[in-house]
Formats: sequence, C-alpha cells, structure tokens
Amino acid sequence: MRITYRTDYALKTILELGLHFGQDSAPTIHEIAERLDIPEKFLEQILLDLKRGGFVESRRGKIGGYFLSQKPREITLGKVIRFIEGPIEPVACVGHNYKGCQDIRSCVFRNIWQRVAESTAKIIDGITFEDLVKQVKGKEAVSSYSI
Repeated sequence: MRITYRTDYALKTILELGLHFGQDSAPTIHEIAERLDIPEKFLEQILLDLKRGGFVESRRGKIGGYFLSQKPREITLGKVIRFIEGPIEPVACVGHNYKGCQDIRSCVFRNIWQRVAESTAKIIDGITFEDLVKQVKGKEAVSSYSI
C-alpha cells in the first residue's frame, strides 16, 4: 500500500473538517487550502471525491463551506484510504479471489503479505477521526498553556 498525495490531502481535509464538526460555521475551500497548504484546484477535486464517497457535504451562500456528513467517530482512516486508493493489500495475490499466479499454493511470501495486510487493516480501521481530533486538540491545549 502506498499513500499518494491525494489520499494524504483527503485525510488532512477530513481531519480539518473534524476539528470544526458541530460548529455553526463551515470552512471554505480557500480557508482549508490555506490552512493545509494544498493547491486549491487539487483540493476541489479531492472534495468532490469525498462528497461522492459520502464523507463531506457542502453548503452554498454567505455562510457556505464544507462539513463532514458523518460524525468523526464514524469515519476511520481505513474507510477513507480504501475509498481513495482501493484495497490495502501490499501485492495482488493477497486478495482472496486472486487467480493470477500458478504458484499461489506453495508461495512462501503470500502468507507474509497477508499478515502485513491484516496488520495494516487492523491499525487503520482502529483509528477514527474523533481519535485524531482529540489528539490535535490535546496538543493545542498543551501548547497554549501559559503562566
């Protein structure tokens, strides 16, 4: 599994929207792009993908912007990564219905790649955006503390 810039930016965008979840105001494309240092045109494409995936909604008008269509605790890293990148298998033969290799029964590497895929899935499916929002807000609270 390789995480592309598109997926990295999608994850950061969802985290940014998670930080604003439940607030009256919704950040605009321009605000998100500026905060996350993402080219605005590229962010537009990513937000369209995230809308198609049911992660994000938009509102037009004076108080318009983007917001999560689900609660941050309902969105895992795994859901977003699979939506943008596809399966997380490190090699094609890890898939259960793979028929492209004649050596699949005796291949000693397949079991290793299956374990890598299972471990990766366990990690990314166990982290929600609520977890990440709490982590970011915890760091902000520590860094803004003064006497």
